[in-house]
Amino acid sequence: MDITARLTAEIRARRDSLIALTQDLIRIPTLNPPGLNYREICDYLADRLSAQGFVVALVRAEGAPGDSDAHPRWNMVARREGTAPGDCVHFNSHHDVVEVGHGWTRAPFGGALEDGRIYGRGACDMKGGLAASVIAAEAFLASCPEFSGAIEISATADEESGGFGGVAYLAQQGWFDPDRVQHVIIPEPLHKDRICLGHRGVWWAEVETKGRIAHGSMPFLGDSAIRHMGAVLAEIEDRLYPHLATKRTAMPVVPEGARQSTLNINSIHGGEPEPEPGYTGLPAPCVADRCRIILDRRYLIEEDIAEVKAEVTGLLDGLKAQRAGFDYAIRDLFEVQPTMTAQDAPIVRSTAAAIERVLGQVADFVVSPGTYDQKHIDRIGRLKNCIAYGPGLLNLAHQPDEWVGVQDMEDSALVMALVLADLLPSASAR
Repeated sequence: MDITARLTAEIRARRDSLIALTQDLIRIPTLNPPGLNYREICDYLADRLSAQGFVVALVRAEGAPGDSDAHPRWNMVARREGTAPGDCVHFNSHHDVVEVGHGWTRAPFGGALEDGRIYGRGACDMKGGLAASVIAAEAFLASCPEFSGAIEISATADEESGGFGGVAYLAQQGWFDPDRVQHVIIPEPLHKDRICLGHRGVWWAEVETKGRIAHGSMPFLGDSAIRHMGAVLAEIEDRLYPHLATKRTAMPVVPEGARQSTLNINSIHGGEPEPEPGYTGLPAPCVADRCRIILDRRYLIEEDIAEVKAEVTGLLDGLKAQRAGFDYAIRDLFEVQPTMTAQDAPIVRSTAAAIERVLGQVADFVVSPGTYDQKHIDRIGRLKNCIAYGPGLLNLAHQPDEWVGVQDMEDSALVMALVLADLLPSASAR
């Protein structure tokens, strides 16, 4: 029996285990914020992988954003060495999930199995992918106990809020050093026939317009920061949005609308603060002396971050030169450079070949419109041989009644197991 047939049999034999593992992971509500039950899910995975011969480390990201004694940022990294030297293949999944939200018709942390789907917050993003990677490793070890190299599986914190208490911290500590890890798969829900090579860039900024407070019955004695912000919004609408629409990328970003540069005005705050809950009085009659917006700019690999910022500051400086009383401040909040792994990278070639063997079709290469933890593995870890590949539909992430398909997980697990067989050669696989 060849390796594909052996791994197929091992994966199929573990179908019930795959379902149970996914349900168990969903039933640990690792909500972020604030960062609940991180240690519990790490301990659960540590117990399972230790029983398979993995050496497990539990790593708290002390001092990272969000880490506190009340909500420590725990990560788990498990490593299984082979019987001979070789490369290390690392599967990285984040264990945190976003808030539940409204509109659910099933228990968000129930892990219900219905018609081949497992429902729950995090089922798709990305506990189904985490479970598939564990099953893939277990099936590979059963088929190829004497292999070259090493397998690592990590469950990391806070991807949903930037990954600074998870992959970024681990990368800073050397866990993704190319000398110890050579190949990384992040089982994000891009669907089982797609390989995600990377993501667009992001720049978040806060823009504040300044004014002068006055009595609302005599607004001419003041200067409204909200009116000044209205001028900013008009410039963005009339000039910046049309300009961004002309920018297109050669990156295979999905969906199609994300192949251009985009800008989202995340929020606007101006004038008096929101009243306390239960307050029944009227607002004070004042001219707004401050107004702020948050900009979420997603940019392309063909763009330079300095030029991206200059588009906004140039617009603001133009208003300052033309508009009486206009003044502003701008503050960087967050930025990530675009990244894209080459299609001829070893992890890409191996995964594409496995997809074709399992699904009988050529893999589709895509790029994510938003960032994920590849940014830290690339920029901090300096490890370029990294992709996202996993089960689940991306448009189900963060939605009510989020689900992952059992067959999709099974097929993805087989793809991952075949990647292990290809990159970690074994005498018994021949």
